[in-house]
Amino acid sequence: MAGGAGSLAALWTEVNRCGQSGDFSRALKAVNKILHENKEDVTALHCKVVCLIQNGGFKEALNVMNTHTKSLSSDLIGFEKAYCEYRLNRVENALKTIEGISEQTDKLKELYGQVLYRLERYDECEAVYKDLIRNSQDEYEEERKTNLAAVQAAQSTWENTTPEDLGLPESTYELCYNSACSLIGRGQLSAAMKKLQEAEELCRMSLAEDTDVTEEDIDAELAVIHSQMAYIMQLQGRTEDALQLYNQVIKLKPSDVGLLAVTANNIITINKDQNVFDSKKKVKLMNAEGVEYKLAKKQLQAIEFNKALLAMYTNQADQCRKLSSALQSQNPGHPRPVLIKVAQLCREKQHNKAIELLQRFSEEYPESASGIKLTMAQLYLTQGHVTKACDILRSIEDFKHKQGMVSALVTMYTHEEDIDSAIDVFSQSIQYYQSEQPGSPAHLSLVREAADFKLRYGRKKEAISDLEQLWKQNTKDVHTLAQLISAYSLVDQDKAKALSKHLPSPDTMSFNIDVDELENSHGATYVRKKAGKVVGETVPKEQGQEDVKKKKKKKKGKLPKNYDPKSTPDPERWLPMRERSYYRGRKKGKKKEQVGRGTQGATSGATAELDASKTASSPPTSPRPGSGTGSASNVVPPRQQKPAASGATRKKAPPKKKKSGKSGW
Repeated sequence: MAGGAGSLAALWTEVNRCGQSGDFSRALKAVNKILHENKEDVTALHCKVVCLIQNGGFKEALNVMNTHTKSLSSDLIGFEKAYCEYRLNRVENALKTIEGISEQTDKLKELYGQVLYRLERYDECEAVYKDLIRNSQDEYEEERKTNLAAVQAAQSTWENTTPEDLGLPESTYELCYNSACSLIGRGQLSAAMKKLQEAEELCRMSLAEDTDVTEEDIDAELAVIHSQMAYIMQLQGRTEDALQLYNQVIKLKPSDVGLLAVTANNIITINKDQNVFDSKKKVKLMNAEGVEYKLAKKQLQAIEFNKALLAMYTNQADQCRKLSSALQSQNPGHPRPVLIKVAQLCREKQHNKAIELLQRFSEEYPESASGIKLTMAQLYLTQGHVTKACDILRSIEDFKHKQGMVSALVTMYTHEEDIDSAIDVFSQSIQYYQSEQPGSPAHLSLVREAADFKLRYGRKKEAISDLEQLWKQNTKDVHTLAQLISAYSLVDQDKAKALSKHLPSPDTMSFNIDVDELENSHGATYVRKKAGKVVGETVPKEQGQEDVKKKKKKKKGKLPKNYDPKSTPDPERWLPMRERSYYRGRKKGKKKEQVGRGTQGATSGATAELDASKTASSPPTSPRPGSGTGSASNVVPPRQQKPAASGATRKKAPPKKKKSGKSGW
């Protein structure tokens, strides 16, 4: 027994020595030897749990605690159990464990604040850290202030609230960085950029004091600051500078998977539908293991949305629908998954299905219907259904009386030549502001626009009430009074005369106007013409002035070559040759002797002898052309000719008429 007691004492000494030196692996071996002797030794079990936690064996430590629940009570081992659950990302279990511990120590409150931060319960987390800072004084005060600043930055970023100024110092680069993040959440980008530059300088100064830190280590520590700077540049529209800084962060390959995922996501948002290959490579960084435990819910949500949009841009329709459906199931009332589905349907030219999907969603979730109905109106406009788009816009209660919405509706109704509906839009909005914000600038501007619109389209009677309302607000407005008098002149002339008394007299008004310049201006409807020159008067020509236009000289016509100026021209020279009185027809040439035209074997001499027309004594056998008398010749011509009119002999057809030009002189 003495020997056993001595060995146990030596083992405990070994455990104590290794614990002080930080050699928890050797301490764990000694503790296991002690437990081999006594399995239910509470102190040894507690030491074993601590050694496992220090070595990163959170699962093994949790198994030990769950196995020996009788020996290890929650009050004794509660902090270690909650810490293991927190490190294993079982945050809900860690919260239950902490809430089940009766004694709330400082270290347990520290862990409680971390758990609340991970659960995004920022108000409760802020209260925990305020209590810790107020009621504790140790070397961890600066870390608590840093965590409190991080909570305030998260509140301004994710909850759109302005946290109270706690007067936290900005002595470290972590505090300065958190202050910059809070300014970004409030939209103060320029001030946030200055804070980030200060944080960068503080980081370099603090790390330069350590001789073991290399330049690469400094760049890795500055990566989160540079990524936030790039985000500000992106918000300011400096996308090229932001992209360059983002890529520098990616090249450093920092160990923080959350930082890499956010940086890759922001690069994808800059690329959009361009540089798709680079975006696909960046998706791998967004899918890294453990990312879901490093980022807030809204950050993870934005990453998933961008994955679905990237699938749409890369024409992966099925993948896009799958991702958007998963997002919709996780966030049923969020409009963005539905809008991604609608965008994909529009790319597939299925606009009717897209409108039906939007209609169903707006009916199921009326709290998100405003943005959905705006999209529906846009789709109707792309299809040319302007009236349907106007009906959708007028059904949005949140926006229907906004000045921009009124302007859009009036413009669309005017395009459709529906002036009555446009005036109705004005009337409803004026009534709304009359009851809610009477006399406000928005109210008066709407009344002014309504009056001008009615006057522009000839509705002077309807414009009277608006003009009277405007004039009562400012009786010195001469322009409104003149419009009111002009409108009353068509309805009630007595009223117009009575109102005209309020016009200022000509004596009180100064007319420093150049009448000639006014009449010659572009807006004048009548321009006085310059006096014309009187006929008969000659204006003396100034010296050095040249004639504006010179008369063109007429060219003399060319005369024919055989022109004789002494001879009288032919009076019928303008008529065609065939229509002139002295035309005798075309002269026939002498008949040439033709071989083989007679009877077979006859010679040319014989044909000449047989020709009766050559003998003077023989009478003509056929009449002259043009005569209708005489009988047909008995001699058949050797080749067929065109038949003549009835009662006339056969003759050759006259030659084709040639076009005759002008005859000579």
